Amino acid sequence: MSILLFTYNYQCAMCRAVLESGADQKAAESLNDGIVYLMIIPYVLGFLTLAFLYFRFFKK
Repeated sequence: MSILLFTYNYQCAMCRAVLESGADQKAAESLNDGIVYLMIIPYVLGFLTLAFLYFRFFKK
């Protein structure tokens, strides 16, 4: 996960407010990891779709 270090501080306002109200650091880290995974999934699916289309139709 070292590639994605720059996205670890992004949180929605509600998530940040809940975590800053006294939750432990482990909960904050796991919530940030979940946000990062949710952000990455559409890009991975898009890449896989484009790779499939390339190999299926354009590679001879």
